[in-house]
Amino acid sequence: MRRDALIVFILWVLLTVVGEAIVMAIDIYPPVAAVEAEHIDQAARTLFMLATPVFTFVVVVMLYSIWRFRARDESEEGPAVYIHQPFAVGWLVVTSALAALLFYNPGYVGWKFLQRDPTGDLVVQVVAAQWHWHVTYPQYDLTVTSKPIGFERMEENAELALPAGKRVKFEITSVDVIHSFWIPALRMKVDAVPGLVTTMYATVTEPGSYEEDAAFRVQCAELCGTGHPRMNMRVTVMEPEEFEKWVEEQKKMMEMGGGMEEEGDH
Repeated sequence: MRRDALIVFILWVLLTVVGEAIVMAIDIYPPVAAVEAEHIDQAARTLFMLATPVFTFVVVVMLYSIWRFRARDESEEGPAVYIHQPFAVGWLVVTSALAALLFYNPGYVGWKFLQRDPTGDLVVQVVAAQWHWHVTYPQYDLTVTSKPIGFERMEENAELALPAGKRVKFEITSVDVIHSFWIPALRMKVDAVPGLVTTMYATVTEPGSYEEDAAFRVQCAELCGTGHPRMNMRVTVMEPEEFEKWVEEQKKMMEMGGGMEEEGDH
C-alpha cells in the first residue's frame, strides 16, 4: 500500500506541475477594457491555479485505482479497499480551508473592490426590453436604441459609446422580463429586473470596438424569449475627445430625425 501511495504521489506532483504550467501559459481571456476586468481575470487565474492540484489528485487516484485494483478476470472480485481515517479527515480539513480562503479572496475581497467607489464620471442608464436596449446619457440628454438583429449585421446597429479613462456608473432596469446586461470586454454582468434599478461600475481603460473584437458588445445573458440571441449592441470605447464628438453627432442625427417626422406629420 505504501508503494501505491508513493506512485500516486509522484504522478500527482508531475501532473500538477504540467497543469499549473498550462494554466499560466495559455491566455483564454478576451481583451481587457476596464480596471475591474483585470481583477476579475486575476481571480479566475487564482481559481484555476488552486483547483488544478485538487483536480489532478482526483484524476490520478481514480485512474490508478482503476488500473491497480481492477479484477484480473471476470470471475474475480477486486481486493477490498478500506477507508484511511486520517487521510479522510485531512482531505476534509484541507478542502474546507481552501473553500474558506476562496470565499474570502477573491470572493469577499473582489466584491469589495468592485464596489469600492459608488460614483461615476459618466452615468449610463440602460433599459432592457424584448429584444433591444435603450441607452440614455442623462448628462448629455441623449438616448440611443439598439435593434434586435443578428451578429452578422451588428455593425448596422446603434452603439454604446464609452470614454476611455473614465469611471462609468450603469443604472440598469427592464420593462418586461428579467434580462442580463453583459459586456465581455469589461467582464461585468448584472441582471436587468422589472421594477428595480441595479447598478454596475466600470473604470474603462482601453479603446476598442466591436469591429476589432466581438468582446466589445452588450449581450443579454439571461434567456428572455425567442429574440434573446439577437439582443445585442455594439460597444465602442474611445478617447474622451472622440466621445464628445460622437455625442454631438448623435444629437444632430436625433434633431434631423425629429424634423423629418414633423414634416411627415403635415
